[in-house]
Amino acid sequence: MSITTLLFFFLNGLSEGLLLFLIALGLNLIFGVMGVLNFAHGSLYMLGAYLTYTIAVQGNLSFWLALIIAPVIVALVGGAIEILCLRPIYNRDVSSQLLLTFAFVLLINDLVRLLWGNLPLTILNPELFQQTTQILGDPYPTYNLFIILITPAIAIGLWLLLKRTRWGKLMRAAARDPVMTGALGINVSRLFTLVFILGTWLAGVAGVLAAPLRTINPAMGDNIIIESFIVVVIGGLGNLPGSLVGALTIGQVNSFGILIAQRAQVAFPFILMTIVLLLRPRGLFGKSRS
Repeated sequence: MSITTLLFFFLNGLSEGLLLFLIALGLNLIFGVMGVLNFAHGSLYMLGAYLTYTIAVQGNLSFWLALIIAPVIVALVGGAIEILCLRPIYNRDVSSQLLLTFAFVLLINDLVRLLWGNLPLTILNPELFQQTTQILGDPYPTYNLFIILITPAIAIGLWLLLKRTRWGKLMRAAARDPVMTGALGINVSRLFTLVFILGTWLAGVAGVLAAPLRTINPAMGDNIIIESFIVVVIGGLGNLPGSLVGALTIGQVNSFGILIAQRAQVAFPFILMTIVLLLRPRGLFGKSRS
């Protein structure tokens, strides 16, 4: 096998891993600040992909316009879920939150089937990235390289938001002690809503970016939420750098797993998660939530 082929497998794993990181980033952000495991995160990612199809294909508008509009719509749906449904049950047992977010998985999935049907849909790469790029003399999809560049840029922007802004400091304070944060005059409920909106916006962005790479179908949200949970479990629940390590690892495992054992490739992420949990039950970078 040539060096170029191995490099392309690595780049495929890198683009897949970074896209998965973007999805897991929103999931982990919501858990890290609010302590909510949002099972509907994958369905919101799927909704972002379907909205992209509506805007870019059915509406015959620009993919870049979809990249702006679709995540905002997904974020507004996420905000409505948090305000109307999650906020009233924060004081209940965590199982209530899990059951509620799982109910939204069923609701959003059925809504998607009602509006777009069950048939798989496809979107072409944006016109700017429909050409290939020559790497060591062989063509490689330019859009994959775009994913490799834009996803770290979004992650860096989120890091700057969390570390360098007042809002980011308030988010970190609420994650450590929401009661004390509220006692200092901060509206914690509003802060939680903004965090949930931001997390679901990231899911929407990931759905838009994934739309040209993957077949859009009602099962795509279920598939991605499983991989996302594997990522956050490996990296550690609530740990954002851990999400990056977990996502990049899963991306490479999925890519090179085809070379090792194609039929067993789907099991490799679960095997990796099992090994990590046996050695470090809280994940590679996980810490106990006080």
